[in-house]
Amino acid sequence: MEENRRNFLKKSGLLASAAALTGLTANSKNMEEKKTVLKVRALGFQWETQDPFLFCVHHEDHYPEGNEEMGPKSGLEGRNLGSDFMLKDGWRMYHGKKIPGFPSHPHRGFETITVVRDGFIDHADSLGGAARYGHGDVQWMTTGKGIQHSEMFPLRNSDKKNRLELFQIWLNLPKKSKMVDPYFKMNWSEDVPVFHRADTDGNNYQIELLAGELWDKKADLATPESWAADKENEVLILAVKMDANTELELPAASEGINRTIYFFEGDTLQVNEEKVPNYYAADLKGDSEIKIKNGAKEGQFLLLQGKPINEPTVIHGPFVMNSQQEIRETIRDYQATQFGGWPWNESDPVHDKTKYRFAKHPDGRLEEKKER
Repeated sequence: MEENRRNFLKKSGLLASAAALTGLTANSKNMEEKKTVLKVRALGFQWETQDPFLFCVHHEDHYPEGNEEMGPKSGLEGRNLGSDFMLKDGWRMYHGKKIPGFPSHPHRGFETITVVRDGFIDHADSLGGAARYGHGDVQWMTTGKGIQHSEMFPLRNSDKKNRLELFQIWLNLPKKSKMVDPYFKMNWSEDVPVFHRADTDGNNYQIELLAGELWDKKADLATPESWAADKENEVLILAVKMDANTELELPAASEGINRTIYFFEGDTLQVNEEKVPNYYAADLKGDSEIKIKNGAKEGQFLLLQGKPINEPTVIHGPFVMNSQQEIRETIRDYQATQFGGWPWNESDPVHDKTKYRFAKHPDGRLEEKKER
């Protein structure tokens, strides 16, 4: 029977076609296995991320001079104050009415990693904590079982414009850690490891190590309950700046690690076999080395990497839990307790204009940085 079938295929010419098709399928499979850039996608205001991250937002606002209250000296006319997300005159008020930013709001079940590259954030929380940070500082906040906080953007410069640029990255917590005590920690810019290197042609690049380990350096991690605190989870956050036509290589992680590049400044970026346009993201195979070549303009990208938590995730506004039932319980808890209440006189507090960078922790510990 099988011999008759093969004779028929041979006579009809289908046997050669079948063999060719089998070879093509095998070659396609091999090509897919070798492919290191898995997906290229456009970026919006809120950047899509991979597990263990929830999302990332890139804020860039060119605010005017500040008034005595550290709000905009002009330009509030015609804005939907309280919910101003339209980019008008190069800036937004977000949920702020007098001062741009995000007045008091609750969180539970995840971490925020806030990287302020330019400008300042004034932090206040329901535990009595406060901070002003910026110009390269990183705040890690574990929201855990529940906290309220505000994030306002004080315009301290009254004689010149106030530029603000920041990343806020939401990093999930595993189920075992979702109800831990809330906590925040500052990683000041002076303590962030930075690599200044040149490629073989003498072109320069800079890598800020915001989380994890790279080559011979290790970032100061935020909290003991963080998914990033366990070295085996291979969480890595990098901010990279490259001169035009610069090349760099980043080492491979382990199999199964999620890794994404967010290309937010420049013209084009060659990532292994793919060209990535400006303001696009590239999801990468975790266990492959990354070879990157920048285009004809200075380029910048953010890299997020980590082992997936692989648990069910339900996001309801500011709450991130594992089930709808837990979300309902969270809403009831917040309605009953306000997560400790709000000890500030306003929902949008800002700190003294004369203060520079500082952090006052709920336990009374005070960190202060001299103005540079």
